[in-house]
Amino acid sequence: MRHQKYLTITAMIAYLAYIGMFIPLSTDLYLPALPEMGGYFSASEFLVGLTLTIFFFVFAVSMVLFGPLSDKYGRRPILIFGAAIYTAASFACAEAPNIYLLLAGRFFQAVGSGAVITVATALIKDCFRGAVMRKILAITQALGVIAPMVAPLIGGILLTFTDWRGSFCLLTILGAINLFVAFLFCETLPEHKRYHGGVFDSMTLLIGVARKKSFMAKLIMFSILSAPYMAYLSASSFIYVEFFGLSAQEYSYFFAVNSAASIAGPFLYLKLKNSMTNVGLLRLCFFAAMASGLLVLSVGQARAVMFLLAFLPFTVIGSVVRPFAMEILLMEAKENVGTNASMINFVHTLFGSLGMMLGTLPWSNFIDGLGIIMTTSTFLSVVLWILIRRHSF
Repeated sequence: MRHQKYLTITAMIAYLAYIGMFIPLSTDLYLPALPEMGGYFSASEFLVGLTLTIFFFVFAVSMVLFGPLSDKYGRRPILIFGAAIYTAASFACAEAPNIYLLLAGRFFQAVGSGAVITVATALIKDCFRGAVMRKILAITQALGVIAPMVAPLIGGILLTFTDWRGSFCLLTILGAINLFVAFLFCETLPEHKRYHGGVFDSMTLLIGVARKKSFMAKLIMFSILSAPYMAYLSASSFIYVEFFGLSAQEYSYFFAVNSAASIAGPFLYLKLKNSMTNVGLLRLCFFAAMASGLLVLSVGQARAVMFLLAFLPFTVIGSVVRPFAMEILLMEAKENVGTNASMINFVHTLFGSLGMMLGTLPWSNFIDGLGIIMTTSTFLSVVLWILIRRHSF
């Protein structure tokens, strides 16, 4: 690992995991309060759900911008800028007097998150190699799922003595901690490895990445397969609270159990990699994802517990896919790692935001809608995989 004056290897891994928590924290922490926010602002379910969708869409676009900039100016200044914007925007969300200013705050939260996450992904390739990088990916993914596991629990607890604003106050504090550590971080991209063209010319690096057909096909395939989980995020509170009639606190328990299952994914990935080929592992992922979607469609409406059990396989396999996809895609990034990282995160988040938007469409039943999204996405991923196989996966 490149020398860090203030951060040890362990501290660096912990910091990368902490950064990875920002996206699930920014979405999951206030999920229990979504129905309450709709009543507070007298806003529709779609408009309240837009606070999630706009975050992911802007987050995706901002990563496209900050990836090339991190290759030109280095990781540290982009990391500090992103952490500062995120912290200020979180405070603005906490003070928002109406839904539209809250959406504006979420917009700038997403800008800051895009900068931070792009740098975090690039740092994994900057600092680690080979089997070590694979283990780091698994560790950061495993630690990263702690956030979606505990965030709704914390959000539900906050609602017992404060309103929805409490979640954004907590995000402000967490953002400030990130900003503090960012100032301790030492640059990992030496001057001679940076892009030395103009600022606007650096954006052309994205075109070079987009022209890598094999890279882009694999990226889209993995991103489509991950999209249904984001649909679940946007629809879960309405499913558990409105369809099954649970309280916000009870919902947070169900959500936490599902998130806890994803902890097993990265470690399962390391175990399976030792005994299966990439093709075999991908086939297993497809089978589990499709089976879970069919279970949601067939038994998901029976009871809240049945819905949870039906969706659990998709949660586990999704957390297997994330480090699996990241390793394959980062290994193909030979230069301009920041730009490649931004493209990886951009496409993944773009499909995630699409999934969230689909999840909150006016379905006659949110559970059936989620099941349709799961099975259709898996089918499309399989079709794309078949096309990739013809050109050697």
